[in-house]
Amino acid sequence: MKFNTKTIHGGQHHEPATGAVMPPVFQTSTYAQITPGQPVAEYEYSRAANPTRTALENALASIENGARGLAFSSGLAATDCVLRSFKAGDEVIAMDDLYGGTYRMFTRIYKDSGIKFHFVDMNDIEKFESLINQNTKLVWVETPTNPLMKLADIAAIAKITKAKNILFAVDNTFATPYLQKPLDLGADIVMHSATKYLGGHSDVIAGALVIKDPALGDQMHFQQFATGATLGPMDSFLVLRGIKTLHLRVQRHCENGEKVVAFLENHPKIDKVFYPGLASHPFHEIAKKQMSGFGGMVSFTFTSGAKADAVSFLEKLKVFTLAESLGGVESLANHPALMTHASIPEDKRKEIGITDDLVRLSVGIEDADDLIDDLKQALA
Repeated sequence: MKFNTKTIHGGQHHEPATGAVMPPVFQTSTYAQITPGQPVAEYEYSRAANPTRTALENALASIENGARGLAFSSGLAATDCVLRSFKAGDEVIAMDDLYGGTYRMFTRIYKDSGIKFHFVDMNDIEKFESLINQNTKLVWVETPTNPLMKLADIAAIAKITKAKNILFAVDNTFATPYLQKPLDLGADIVMHSATKYLGGHSDVIAGALVIKDPALGDQMHFQQFATGATLGPMDSFLVLRGIKTLHLRVQRHCENGEKVVAFLENHPKIDKVFYPGLASHPFHEIAKKQMSGFGGMVSFTFTSGAKADAVSFLEKLKVFTLAESLGGVESLANHPALMTHASIPEDKRKEIGITDDLVRLSVGIEDADDLIDDLKQALA
């Protein structure tokens, strides 16, 4: 079954009692039992499993080519589930450019538990390998990254982690499984903030893990069940509905993203444009190798280098909405240093390149001409 069909039918079946094409929202906490310990069907309590959430999890596994999908109350809850596999003394190697919430979790929650974190440019393979030792248990990357659109060579990293028996997790939020499939390239775990492109309509907070190995999938499910960070049935229904149009939406995100980038590249007030589809992008060749398109996420800086210019631009937008998050049908604009990445210390932001004049755009599926006209007037 090809991807465009999988988004609609993958892992799905009609509801058996009524033949409903879409799974109902099973808004229940518990399920009847015939005799103690013997439920009527496979469900006992909705923290462990719920039919609506199961339908979503089956769809997640299908579109990422994994053995098991798990749906969480947020992307950070999904990340937290992975981190709960480790103990004091264990070490994690992570990409140096990360979503602010992931960095905050690593450095302010789990660092105090005795887990040691290393942050490194994953394209410096020699530096990356030098950090691996007997305590290294996990490698965590985003590709493309938030907000600088850096890439990591998933297959090259997977070759190293496999040889060293280290778990390899990829945050695939920006690319989506429509454009990139980390499990096929050798990763063990894929994480999504399903709030973003998978949900696609800015109306739900959700997270997801898709795991390649069934036994590891069982372990992750136990950790989810035992800690309770599950997704409710209505939110599960909304994400599943979003997945059914994922391929159509991401096609338009890509088309509009390329048109917006072409405009920004030629504007005298814009200095650098960060977009993996540009031939000038330092990781363009990696993008061509492991992605089938370049997405709708774009970041850029101003020739003035002034924070005031970035703020003024953002305040003047009319079609783009100044807001956190990304991946919805509507176009959003964000100032990472003041918004999504404010929890990263200023010196660390400067070190990795998140400057005060950096703006991140989530290019939606509106008419591209209207988006470009909006950018034009805000820059004027």
